[in-house]
Amino acid sequence: MPTFSPQSPTEYFRELVESAMAKQKVAASELTSFYVVNLLTGFVRMRETQDDALGPRLYYSLHGEGAHHRHELRFVGDMSLFVTGFFSESLERSLVSPEYYVQLGETAYGQLAGSADPTLGDVFQELAERFVSFVDVISEVRDLSSDRTDQSVLRLYDLWIRTGSKRAAKRLEARGVTVNRSVRSSFLQ
Repeated sequence: MPTFSPQSPTEYFRELVESAMAKQKVAASELTSFYVVNLLTGFVRMRETQDDALGPRLYYSLHGEGAHHRHELRFVGDMSLFVTGFFSESLERSLVSPEYYVQLGETAYGQLAGSADPTLGDVFQELAERFVSFVDVISEVRDLSSDRTDQSVLRLYDLWIRTGSKRAAKRLEARGVTVNRSVRSSFLQ
């Protein structure tokens, strides 16, 4: 019978994010780490459903201003980070690729960096500049928090080819697959 810890979701995700960041060798500011923890905690509690696709939401939010504009940018960035981190394998088999979400997230957070208060601006800048690294952290959190079996090596390799994920490269190497960085650059040209 499983035992349950009396931890709050925030404490639970804080431990997982710290462990994932250490395993992925991702150093981040304390505030950015806290932001990622709160992002994951928020998705546990999320009751709101969104019918609008993220691409159009980003488009309209790029042409707005004020608090609603920043809220929409943050939603697009957060949703892109979460979806790409938790569901990257599903995205590989869908019409919308992980690269699409990476571009949406980087753009949304990059725009927020310039329009948010200076403290959060630094967080959003860090998330924009290192989006794929934080996708890897969230993917690691997913793996640490579930009893998943390994994905196929082919899907993992495809993820690495398309996004350049350092985590995917390390997982491939752990499975004995030699990752040739020149293959990826020639594939993308």
